[in-house]
Amino acid sequence: MSILHDLSATIAARAGGDPDTSWTAKLLAKGPEKAAEKFGEEAVEAIIEAVKDDRDGLIREGADVLFHFLVMLQARGVTLEEVEAELARRQGTSGIAEKATRPQT
Repeated sequence: MSILHDLSATIAARAGGDPDTSWTAKLLAKGPEKAAEKFGEEAVEAIIEAVKDDRDGLIREGADVLFHFLVMLQARGVTLEEVEAELARRQGTSGIAEKATRPQT
């Protein structure tokens, strides 16, 4: 099992926990919109570190992005395995070709 799977399991276990003692429970208690907002904030912080060319900062912010992405998935009932299955489906396909197959929105 990978660290992301371990982390995903920990997030799922803490989902119904005490918001006063668990950041994960606190964030999830605020709803999926708050989880998505926090993911967005962390993504912007990672972008800033990448633009600054701060390798250590990008590593730290990258970890925050991955954590908050998993929290956002949990908030919407999507599993890491489902995301992995989608990645596996796309494997070996050009990004340009894959994007062309998506429904127009």
